[in-house]
Amino acid sequence: MTTYLLAGGGTAGHVNPLLAVADGLRRREPDDDVLVLGTQEGLESRLVPERGYELLIVAKVPFPRRPNGAAVAFPARFQRAVARVRGYIRERGVEVVVGFGGYASAPAYVAARRERIPFVVHEANARPGLANVLGARRAAGVGVTFPGTPLRGSEVVGMPLRPEIVELDRAGRRSEAAEYFGLDPAKKTLLAFGGSLGARRINEALAGSWRDILDAGWQLLHATGERSDLEDPGAEGYAMVRYLDRMDLAFALADLIVSRAGASTVSEVAALGIPAVYVPYAVGNGEQRLNAASSVAAGAAILIDDAAFTPDRVRTEIVPLLKDDDRIARMAAAAENAGERHGTENVIAQLDRALGR
Repeated sequence: MTTYLLAGGGTAGHVNPLLAVADGLRRREPDDDVLVLGTQEGLESRLVPERGYELLIVAKVPFPRRPNGAAVAFPARFQRAVARVRGYIRERGVEVVVGFGGYASAPAYVAARRERIPFVVHEANARPGLANVLGARRAAGVGVTFPGTPLRGSEVVGMPLRPEIVELDRAGRRSEAAEYFGLDPAKKTLLAFGGSLGARRINEALAGSWRDILDAGWQLLHATGERSDLEDPGAEGYAMVRYLDRMDLAFALADLIVSRAGASTVSEVAALGIPAVYVPYAVGNGEQRLNAASSVAAGAAILIDDAAFTPDRVRTEIVPLLKDDDRIARMAAAAENAGERHGTENVIAQLDRALGR
């Protein structure tokens, strides 16, 4: 029996791959002990217990970005967090740690090193976070999702994905998916979404161009986000929902996707071989544009800047694409080779190597 400690959280981008690896470890050997380290504030505080894993809590200690009171207090707070994790490692007999970024990962890496047990780093984004940049320097293994991610000693392992995505039979589930969303399985479908809260730019662009999409002979499945006040026009062939609680069925129905370019989204879309139009989120450090770069380079996706994604741009670029069956087919063929479905197994293989297996 092996005891694993999986560290990370804060956002879905950190929690989802962590849970995919946890599930993979549990499927492989049910008697192994899989523990998760996270904070009380992050998404992991809800999702990890719901999935049936024990969550060990560590204080959220952000790296200081400027000289202020928080910077002065940081060293002592961080050392307390490291001490807490070292206590978990000793008490629970942890043999290996894997971190996925986020506030819990940095103290986990330091604690593992001080306890002389191996640790592995997984980076979801093309532009790595600070915790993983520092952790990669001493890690037994470093896995990245996208080629070109600048982490020392890294290998491309892909994104650990949910089993319902990895095992999805898109063609076999298409009729079920169309019935679920009230659409026609025989018609090509454009799927548009912007995350759980939605993407204002995507919503506004589609609000002014949905008729053009339907006139092109396609139907539209549009997830507006839970905070959107966009009104459903109730048009045949246009299914508007606030949230996609069955993302697997949405993917089964999609012939083309318009979305943001978060690491999980890009990885899932590429793994399923679906052509895409990515509209990277304009706020942040530019990681979404980098996340989409390999799919764009492969010819599986196109990229439109957030500020440029308007109803007119939909009419002048996306609607002609919808009418070009040959180009859609070429993008789909390129997408088949752009993704990686075995990210979970690849990370577990890194853990095995770290343990000397």
